[in-house]
Amino acid sequence: MALPSIDRRIQSLFPVALASFLILGTAQLVLDAMKSNHSQIQQLFYSVGREEHRRLPVVLSKEDRMDEGCNVFEGQWVWDNKSYPLYTEESCPYLVKQVTCQRNGRPDSLYKNWRWQPRACKLPRFNPKKLLEILRGKRLMFVGDSIQRGQFESLVCLVQSVIPDGKKSLERIPPMKIFKAKEYNASIEYYWAPFITESISDHATNHTVLKRLVRLDSIAKHGEEWKKADILVFESYVWWMYKPTINATYGSNANVKEYNVTAAYRMALETWANWIDSNINPQTQKVLFMSMSPTHLWSWEWKPGSDENCFNETKPIQGPYWGTGSNLEIMKIVGDVLRDLKIDVKFLNITQLSEFRKDAHTSVFTERKGKLLTKEQRSDPKTYADCIHWCLPGVPDTWNEILYAYLLQDYRKFSPPQ
Repeated sequence: MALPSIDRRIQSLFPVALASFLILGTAQLVLDAMKSNHSQIQQLFYSVGREEHRRLPVVLSKEDRMDEGCNVFEGQWVWDNKSYPLYTEESCPYLVKQVTCQRNGRPDSLYKNWRWQPRACKLPRFNPKKLLEILRGKRLMFVGDSIQRGQFESLVCLVQSVIPDGKKSLERIPPMKIFKAKEYNASIEYYWAPFITESISDHATNHTVLKRLVRLDSIAKHGEEWKKADILVFESYVWWMYKPTINATYGSNANVKEYNVTAAYRMALETWANWIDSNINPQTQKVLFMSMSPTHLWSWEWKPGSDENCFNETKPIQGPYWGTGSNLEIMKIVGDVLRDLKIDVKFLNITQLSEFRKDAHTSVFTERKGKLLTKEQRSDPKTYADCIHWCLPGVPDTWNEILYAYLLQDYRKFSPPQ
């Protein structure tokens, strides 16, 4: 447990770091909106998942079969420069500047070559064609903040190389980004909703973490898009953690109160859970929830006596580690709410495995307000290093390998024996 003095230090620094990170995320959304030639979200959908398409059987090998009882979230990072990375910055045209660390000047590339190895089993080797066949005629939608957007971009990069030019596209229709695999009549999508429930931060380009106001019992507007998806992957954490209290409404939008963040988070997640139970058909839809993505803002947590951050870190943390940026009370709330659901929601607990990766953040090799950091800014990593977002290729690829493993597992359950 962290010492009280450390807690106070973290409370004073966390808001500053998060504000910088969230402003950066907002700038990226502004650029996305400028690139889009569309204004109505209705222009997007072309009956993905609603038409009959010839589905080819997915042939599963022994390597695709994961033991039912295996905990893929316990294990270690092993060096593997033969198999990793699964793609390169150059091979994926859909990456934004925010995450292309090596192109932005990062001198080392070791962070790309680590493979997550579960302790008691192996993750299936990612196969983009098998995933696309599983997704044929379906919509997979990531919902959350810019951390979730990184996972969306990762999955797009993992599959796009096997789709011919002219058969794939990326559309930006805020608050969404949509990648289409036309031959499969499938889409991989991202929906901006940093608090999951509705808030004044839901506008894709005009929002700020400095003026948070969450509507804890309002979700219907978001839900109109979510209910059209076949697979939903939710995440919500870092926007909540700017301060220990948050302005919110429950009931009348005119009745604004200040709530403890953890209390408000529980109320918002219960609203989400009620929506899931009322709107999701478990026979045709799947829902997953990602645990929090950790931060590495304070090097004293893994290197006692130091006063830095993730800048210049080149190797994962070895041995037990849990950073104070990952709130255990929030983890408990997620567990409580998921346990009470009538519908089964798969919890992908990626926090611990990601905690070890102090080396994999964008650091100073990223952009801020739509522009790459200047030489002067890079020389001041204590101020400008982003130790919240992840480089791509990188850690979010592992999250998607785990997502792929569970989609394969579900496919096996509901498919005839091969």
